Amino acid sequence: MANYPSIDSELLRTFVAIADQSGFTRAAQALNRTQSAVSMQMKRLEDDVVQRALFQRDGRQLRLTAEGQVLLGYARRILNLHSEVLSTLREPHMVGSVRIGTPDDYVMRFLPGILSRFAQSYPLVQVEVHCESSAQLLQRQDLDLSIVTRKPGDEIGQLLRQERFAWAEAIGFSPSEQSPMPLAMFNSDCFCRTWACNALDTMGRDYRVAYTSPSLSAIMAVVGAGLAVTAQLSSLITPDLRILGEAEGLPELPSCSIVLLRNPRSHSPVTETLAEHIAEGFRL
Repeated sequence: MANYPSIDSELLRTFVAIADQSGFTRAAQALNRTQSAVSMQMKRLEDDVVQRALFQRDGRQLRLTAEGQVLLGYARRILNLHSEVLSTLREPHMVGSVRIGTPDDYVMRFLPGILSRFAQSYPLVQVEVHCESSAQLLQRQDLDLSIVTRKPGDEIGQLLRQERFAWAEAIGFSPSEQSPMPLAMFNSDCFCRTWACNALDTMGRDYRVAYTSPSLSAIMAVVGAGLAVTAQLSSLITPDLRILGEAEGLPELPSCSIVLLRNPRSHSPVTETLAEHIAEGFRL
């Protein structure tokens, strides 16, 4: 086996910063170092370690060479492994499992990013996700953390986010113009459905609940096909849908609160750390 020099992780960290920031100056600012220090690090990496040019000038822009592109992929993997090793060894208590409950609403919109960032830092923690309605989750005693939707003034636990409900239909379709107007909503224990129906009843708008499901993806598939109108949290409305309102003869809907509940009987560093990741994820 060839006796190659080792690669200092700090050199790789600086290299990745330059690639991400598209330049030495911005990378130096991001790393809180001088530009000359960053330049010296890259000269050392190119001349003494990989012995290849990693950057090339294209007018005023800085680009990676083919060798630089190859190194960038390896550098990201090495730095991720470096962080994983330190997290595992320095925080050995971050091993175990945590059970979280959430309505189906938030699984696709918020959980992927939250769980991805948590797994990168704590790869040995097993996360078990249970998808049920807020009403069902409030009855469970076996979950460590629960994300639930609450009416204004009825908040409990940690407030994650407040949002307004909105009407939506597929772009290019007009089920809102039909009479009775077809709705696609969650099952009957969802207070958003109750709010929407009560608001339509109050204004005398003719409607029918044409499609129901406990799954947001199923509801959005129906709405996306132009078969019905729905009422959902604003952040859950996808770009292929358009928001409706008074101009389409639909009433304004209220806001709700998304809160995080902790089970006091299962408090641990694992659950508290995941709770912090959840809170951060809902702020993004």
